[in-house]
Amino acid sequence: MLTYTYVEYGKFELREKPKPEIIDSRDAIVRVTLSSICTSDLHIKHGSVPRAVPGTTVGHEMVGVVEEVGSDVTSVKRGDRVTVNVETFCGECFFCKQGFVNNCTDPNGGWALGCRIDGGQAEYVRVPYADQGLNRIPDTVSDEQALFVGDVLATGFWATRISEISEDDTVLIIGAGPTGVCALLCTLLKHPKRIIICERSTERIRFVREHYPNVLVTGPEDCKDFVLKNSDHGGADVVLEVAGSEDSFRLAWECARPNAIVTVVALYDKPQILPLPDMYGKNLTFKTGGVDGSDCAEILSLIEKGMIDTTPLITHKFPLDEIEEAYRIFENKLDNVIKVAIY
Repeated sequence: MLTYTYVEYGKFELREKPKPEIIDSRDAIVRVTLSSICTSDLHIKHGSVPRAVPGTTVGHEMVGVVEEVGSDVTSVKRGDRVTVNVETFCGECFFCKQGFVNNCTDPNGGWALGCRIDGGQAEYVRVPYADQGLNRIPDTVSDEQALFVGDVLATGFWATRISEISEDDTVLIIGAGPTGVCALLCTLLKHPKRIIICERSTERIRFVREHYPNVLVTGPEDCKDFVLKNSDHGGADVVLEVAGSEDSFRLAWECARPNAIVTVVALYDKPQILPLPDMYGKNLTFKTGGVDGSDCAEILSLIEKGMIDTTPLITHKFPLDEIEEAYRIFENKLDNVIKVAIY
C-alpha cells in the first residue's frame, strides 16, 4: 500500500509498505478514507518531535472504515465508519482512569500514531486499543464533518473545557490557524460575553470575519491595547494560546487580567521564558499540556446536532499520490490554505 513516511530529519517521501495486520487482540485495521496534514506533522519533519521514529508513516488525523478487528474489540465492527483518536490509550492505567489519556503509561500510549507507530497518511492504518481509539460516525455525519474530531477539534474542546469559561468572560484566542478556529468553535459553545481573536495573517483574519462575524479580531501589534479596550477588568478573563510563535507566549500572559486563566494549547519549537519578576502580582493560573482526546463521542454528538461545523476549514483536497504537492502548499501557506485533506 502507499504511505507517506518520515525518512529522516527534513525528509518525508511516498513509499510502498505492506498492508498492516492485527498484532494484538485489541487492534483494528481501518481503511483510511480521509486524512489531513497537521502542523505537528511539520514539527516531526523539522526535528521538533525527538520521540518521532524514522521509518514511521506520518499522519494522526483521519477517518475511515473498519476493515478488521481483533478478537477482544467490542465497540466497533467491520464496515463501521469511524474517527481515529490521535492518541492511543489503554483505558486502564492511573492516568487513563482520570481522563488524562495523553499520559497513558502503556508503551503505545499517548501520541503514537504517525509519530512512533505507523499513522494514517496511508491507505490503511492499524489502531491499537481500538475500543478506546475509535468512535463510530453517526450516519448523518459526513467524513468531512468528522475528520478533525480525533485531533484539532478534540484539542479545542479540551482546551475550552479546562479553561473554565463562563458567560461573563472575555476570551482571547491567540492564533486563528486550524486549531485556533477549532478552539473558537468550542468557545462559542460556552457563550462567553465576548471573544477576541489575535492573528497576523490577512487570509486567516478574512476567514474569521467571513465565517464568525460576531468575533472581534486584532493583530498582535495592537492586541494588548485592543484587549484592554474590549474587556471589563483590565484584560482577558481567559486566554487560549494557540499560535506557538516567537512572541505569543509573552503576549498571552500580558493580555490576561489579574487572576485569569492562561491555557497553553500551542506546541512550541523552542523553550519559552517564564519571567516571574515581570508577572509578579498577576496571580495567573497556567494550564498546559497535550490534548486529552477523551471527548470524541461527545464531539461527534455535537456535530450530529449541528452545533459544531469544521468543514469550512477544509480548503484543499488531494489524492494520496499527490501528497507531496499538498505538503508544499500547506507548509508554505499558499493558495489561502487553512487545512488540507488527503483522500
